[in-house]
Amino acid sequence: MLKRLFDIITSFLGILVLSPVLLLVVILIKLRTPGSIFFCQKRTGRRGKPFMLYKFRTMIPYHSGSSISVWGESRITPLGAKLRKYKVDELPELWNVLKGDMSLVGPRPVVPVYTERLKGEELRILDLRPGITSPASIRYANEEVLIASASDPHKYYNEVIWPDKVRLNLEYANNRSFFGDLIIIFDTIFKRN
Repeated sequence: MLKRLFDIITSFLGILVLSPVLLLVVILIKLRTPGSIFFCQKRTGRRGKPFMLYKFRTMIPYHSGSSISVWGESRITPLGAKLRKYKVDELPELWNVLKGDMSLVGPRPVVPVYTERLKGEELRILDLRPGITSPASIRYANEEVLIASASDPHKYYNEVIWPDKVRLNLEYANNRSFFGDLIIIFDTIFKRN
């Protein structure tokens, strides 16, 4: 109850305070790249229920790439690269938090194909609302760069990063607390990049 109340108040204030930044990004995307302003994608939410995730669009429209992003790939626009570097592309997710699809802190929402890989105790991760940030998000804040340095980016993600994220998410699910969430938010804001 306290977590949800905190999410509602903080996401509402965040949208309010950041509205000039949000408006500026909307204008820049509209002026610099053709296509929609937002990237909308179905992700897996709490209890496996699908929801629509909102981000600022950072890639060229109608690309046919995979769900794994690699730093420096051609489908990412120059503006998109800057938005991704500073995680500004994720700010529209505050709307997802306000609506109740997400929380400020929780396992990052994934596409259904990755949800289907969860087995046994790992399914406890789905008991939680997905979050904008998490211990796994902090550990892999430079995920796209790590993947880009691998000889086989998809294999590296699937065999190294994904299992470690699942482990970290399960650890969070088993040990979460409101105070712990505050520390994760602090670490996200002040230790990234």
